[in-house]
Amino acid sequence: MLALMAAGCVFFPGVFLLSKHALKHMMGWSRGEADIVSARLVSSIQAIMASATGFIITSSCRDVMEDSHWLTDNYILFATPYFAYDIYAMFLCYCHRLQVKGHEEGGEGGIRWASVGGYLRREKLMVLHHIFMVTCCFPASQGKGDFFQGVLFLAELSTPFVCLGKVLIQYQQQHTVLHKVNGVLMLLAFFCCRVLLFPYLYYAYSRYASIPVYVVPLVAPWQCNLGAALLWPLQLYWFTLICRGALRLSAAGGCSKSTCKADNDCCLSSSNGCRKRT
Repeated sequence: MLALMAAGCVFFPGVFLLSKHALKHMMGWSRGEADIVSARLVSSIQAIMASATGFIITSSCRDVMEDSHWLTDNYILFATPYFAYDIYAMFLCYCHRLQVKGHEEGGEGGIRWASVGGYLRREKLMVLHHIFMVTCCFPASQGKGDFFQGVLFLAELSTPFVCLGKVLIQYQQQHTVLHKVNGVLMLLAFFCCRVLLFPYLYYAYSRYASIPVYVVPLVAPWQCNLGAALLWPLQLYWFTLICRGALRLSAAGGCSKSTCKADNDCCLSSSNGCRKRT
């Protein structure tokens, strides 16, 4: 158990530092730009790993309640340090955004300590989401219902599209074909893998137990209902922000540089996926 968590503690920050070093010294990027792109790269790698794990688990579990898979607990242990790392990585990106906007005070150390409160206020939903995932959702797997945990892993499938979209917006590539195709895929992935996720979990259990869907909340463990009640509204909220950003970019058409900058400031906010990092 400790070995897997230690591996996660080394892997995710290690990939971030390697990517940051390569972008700074091989590509000549600034530290802030390297931080932002490296953070999104690590998020995408974790999302691909989680999605692949979820696919293996869900395709292997025929009985949604009784079947188990060794990857479930092992990947949970390995991925848990990612959420602590990601909170710090988002903070670095937030500090860079303040520097770009000219709000730095007292040097680099000064802005980072002074901006902790602002960061927590701006990203409170994402920070609470990460804490909740580690303290409540992951420990909920106790040898039963690995199928449902695998479905939850599949929610990460939307994250690479969100990260790529933010990188393209950061470099003002909103009107390229790549950005448009990625936007469509992002909307579809987020809607299918996050918005429909919790209704599908209840539907899958209703089929297993041969009961109507509306009865499932009455018989499901209270922890499951609490998790769905807290996490599903977040997904709906983030999906609304994505749709608003997409509509704004569509309405802008051939927007000016100032309009593109405004889109970059307020387009998306999630993640795990949908989070503001510029």
